[in-house]
Amino acid sequence: MIENVEKEIISIISDISEVDKEEINLDSNLAKNLGINSIKAIEIVVAVEKKYKVSIRDEDVPKVTTVKQIVELTKELMKQQKTLTNRV
Repeated sequence: MIENVEKEIISIISDISEVDKEEINLDSNLAKNLGINSIKAIEIVVAVEKKYKVSIRDEDVPKVTTVKQIVELTKELMKQQKTLTNRV
């Protein structure tokens, strides 16, 4: 599942921002390159949280400015979730 995260997050960003997937890459800055405002950024965070069953802290949202940062944060949270699940 982790290997598909990049493509799936790009798809989520594309759906919410209405920017073609082909125009989105890991280095894309959400605000500068994709025109994503704070409301759309929150929509993206909520969609990612639902899809991957993770929780992104409110204070982390403003720190995530590129697609790569969203992907890396999501992967890290998924690993933490898996570790917690395995302990139970």
